[in-house]
Amino acid sequence: MSTRVLRWRPLEGTGLEHLELTEEADRVLARSVLIGERDGLAFGLRYEVELSPSWLVRSLAVERTDGAVLRLESDGQGRWLLDGEAARELDGCLDIDISGTPFSNTLPIRRCGLAEGAPQRFRMAWVPLDTLRPFADGQVYTRLGERRFRYQSEDGSFERVIETDGEGFVTLYPGLFERV
Repeated sequence: MSTRVLRWRPLEGTGLEHLELTEEADRVLARSVLIGERDGLAFGLRYEVELSPSWLVRSLAVERTDGAVLRLESDGQGRWLLDGEAARELDGCLDIDISGTPFSNTLPIRRCGLAEGAPQRFRMAWVPLDTLRPFADGQVYTRLGERRFRYQSEDGSFERVIETDGEGFVTLYPGLFERV
């Protein structure tokens, strides 16, 4: 078993994320606390992501400080339960993308071993912090080098080149986050 601590701060506004990642023989567990401000609204929450040893999402639990809760479970084949009920709108999603944290970017990077220069499309279960109502979102990742990846929204409305450490954890997400 190994545990490491990662922290990120937003590049605009105030906030901090503190994540503890534990890798065990039968699972990877990420537990995080996130505080910040987005669009003038202060927020606080904690989340827990359980992954298989190959970094496939098994479950996500999010709880905001105002009491709002989200629970997602995955069968690893692209079928999801949302608060215990089938979530057909998420069919085909293997990964999650939690708004407000760069940790989510690590999931497809670690799981897929992306080939340099070859764009790969993903269908993500995107979780906005304001509503906690997940929806499917198309995303494209392209490895640009050993530690650099282009992230694009499938519709072309957003693009960034993110930098990672040797294990695929974001160190710089221009305009949004940096590791501290």
